[in-house]
Amino acid sequence: MVRDGYYYALALIAAAVLTGWLAQPAWAVVPLALALFFLWFFRDPERVIPESPGAIVSPGDGKITDASIITVDSVKRARISIFLSVFDVHVNRSPVAGVVRDVRYQRGKFLNAMNQASAEHNEQNIVSVEGEEQVVVFKQIAGLLARRIVFYPKVGDRLERGQRVGLIKFGSRVDVLFDATAELQVKVGDRVRGGASILAYLQPKGELARAGSYSTAERTR
Repeated sequence: MVRDGYYYALALIAAAVLTGWLAQPAWAVVPLALALFFLWFFRDPERVIPESPGAIVSPGDGKITDASIITVDSVKRARISIFLSVFDVHVNRSPVAGVVRDVRYQRGKFLNAMNQASAEHNEQNIVSVEGEEQVVVFKQIAGLLARRIVFYPKVGDRLERGQRVGLIKFGSRVDVLFDATAELQVKVGDRVRGGASILAYLQPKGELARAGSYSTAERTR
């Protein structure tokens, strides 16, 4: 359980007691129901983290809404987008093991997280993690209901794959960007679990270097 859930629940339970005392006991049902909802919403289940070399795990629970190749700063990158409804676990986890190289908070709009434009225009937290294979970027993106993004680590911190790093309140979206040569393991419509579901496998640096040398050799023939 994320501690925020206890704060919301205790406040609502106090409101229910006060309402039942000052008005009628039946009126306390609504704040009590909301208290139960927040305790459920902020659940934080344990997950078995895959140990497969090069695996990128999902940073959150939800449904895959996009799995495509995009161009970022003239470089092709694979992007996987995951929509988190209010019914999903909202604790976020690191997709790879590595060192946090950059954390950038971008203020913006609160478009529906299902809208592809939300990836660029919505309020979001952009995190770059340098792992053994490559740099992986993941975004915590606010949605229509989300009004607060939480991220605990700082630049320079070491993260383990699947480590808890924060959360988004309430409906939201997470994007993961990585090298376009990675082997995708999911498709649009799949449901994934944070820290447990493998999104893709990165190629080791040695293989990428060999691929690059082969490509150069082909061009010079």
